[in-house]
Amino acid sequence: MNYHQYHPIDVVNGPGTRCTLFVSGCVHQCRGCYNQATWSLHSGHSFTDEMEDRIIADLNDTRIKKRGLSLSGGDPLHPSNVNRILQLVERVRRECPDKDIWLWSGYLLQELSPKQQQVIDLVDVLVDGKFEKELADPELEWRGSSNQVIHRFKQF
Repeated sequence: MNYHQYHPIDVVNGPGTRCTLFVSGCVHQCRGCYNQATWSLHSGHSFTDEMEDRIIADLNDTRIKKRGLSLSGGDPLHPSNVNRILQLVERVRRECPDKDIWLWSGYLLQELSPKQQQVIDLVDVLVDGKFEKELADPELEWRGSSNQVIHRFKQF
């Protein structure tokens, strides 16, 4: 898996102060996407064990309390990303149990493969659905277009 960007301190992609990972690779390629640079699976940098360790360390850093991890892209549930994302969210659950996990995906909840659903079973919030330029609304919280749905699986 590749990632395009990592922000160890982010206040835009979910509530509170967070760590945010933008993975590479997206099959949806939505018209009007603001992050087209992430579409290629080969863009960005290789996601290594060292990068995973850094995310865990950043989430547990007591100098700046983080509420959680945000996973975006590209698409974290892209078939080429899903195994590594599953490994990451399992580790966050184990080593950072007080942190929430948000995930954005162009896939709809009801169309997920069993492997993609394994990831979703471990996240707190899924924002699903492709970005639809005709339904774009800058007033929406945590999503770009009104067709996208915020699924809150856990209370926090």
